[in-house]
Amino acid sequence: MRIVIADDAVLLREGLVRLLTESGHQVVAAVGDGDALVEAVVEHRPDVSIVDVRMPPSHTDEGLRAAVEARRLVPRTPILVLSQYVEVSYADDLLATTGGAGGGIGYLLKDRVAAIEEFLDALRRVAGGGTVLDPEVVGQLFARRRRDDPLRELTPREREVLALMAEGRSNTAIARALVVSDGAVEKHVRNIFTKLTLPPDTEQHRRVLAVLTYLRN
Repeated sequence: MRIVIADDAVLLREGLVRLLTESGHQVVAAVGDGDALVEAVVEHRPDVSIVDVRMPPSHTDEGLRAAVEARRLVPRTPILVLSQYVEVSYADDLLATTGGAGGGIGYLLKDRVAAIEEFLDALRRVAGGGTVLDPEVVGQLFARRRRDDPLRELTPREREVLALMAEGRSNTAIARALVVSDGAVEKHVRNIFTKLTLPPDTEQHRRVLAVLTYLRN
């Protein structure tokens, strides 16, 4: 894969360059601020970009805003965001950029990079157009439920399936995790789409809409 890295922490940035290069990928740009990220994405059209949420000058959400701008200028460009802490609102903002256009999106804690194979797998899934969310982010969503929760109609099993969908898992991976058949998972997914009244569209688009509903409630 051709990859752009944006992180102002030199050690992490160079470590990612080395890891990805040794794994057979090509790092076409490694930058330290949001403006440089946008320029690199527009110039190189990478297969995926790895972006730190917090970058200069204020070290708040510059990386996230740059990722959103990059996706505006280069629609569907895959972005994997890395964050030091769980910030659900950032994940929500990033997922909102998918709209109906698709394009891979991921949000992981930086600690996940240490699990090299899992990190590389997440990167491949995002580059392939998938949605990957850190399990810690998914876990914190339960604290944000409201009385008018649109997920209230879901059964406990359907909620489990939706939580695993939010982590970016395929139906086959969900079936493995829950020790059920692929057919059972497909039925649960159809029920989720129906109960959330998601409009008929591509499977991937409806999965993204379901995850957005999950994040916002």
